[in-house]
Amino acid sequence: MTDPAPTTPDSATTPDSPASPGTTTPRAAGPDGGTEALQTALAAEHAAVFVYGALGAQASRSAQPALFGRLTAAYRLHRTRRDELVAMIRDAGAEPVAAEPGYQLPRDLGTAAALEARARRLEQDAARTYAWVVASTTGEPRAWAVEALLDAAVRGLGFGAKPQSLPGLQAP
Repeated sequence: MTDPAPTTPDSATTPDSPASPGTTTPRAAGPDGGTEALQTALAAEHAAVFVYGALGAQASRSAQPALFGRLTAAYRLHRTRRDELVAMIRDAGAEPVAAEPGYQLPRDLGTAAALEARARRLEQDAARTYAWVVASTTGEPRAWAVEALLDAAVRGLGFGAKPQSLPGLQAP
């Protein structure tokens, strides 16, 4: 099993964010079209889908309905982002990176606080990944990545993250 945090050129990151209803999947632009960045984001989304599936399995729908609902919504949104990235990468003429066979999970996911902490980290990692995609793309892929970055930042707040002036960027 591998760690669910794929690496960008500058930092270790994990996935992020969902598509809003009614959005369309943009095509990658330019000679590379930011394909390397999109592939990194896809690897992160593969990890997020896996980890959110595990987190959701640890939450109680009856004892923790709000947490269960947030985890389920995040799982669905990351799955949608993953599928959109696959389409963008294929449209750019590249083969999307495959998911790893498994990802390493934290040992202690037995409390609501532990589940929220891991979900918060996933969203913070996703925001960093999408900030890199924003910096590495242009046109429609960049606009799509900005939306994904904002989604990750807002979802992270729901899991207890502190608001940031520039989500996805590390503080000086």
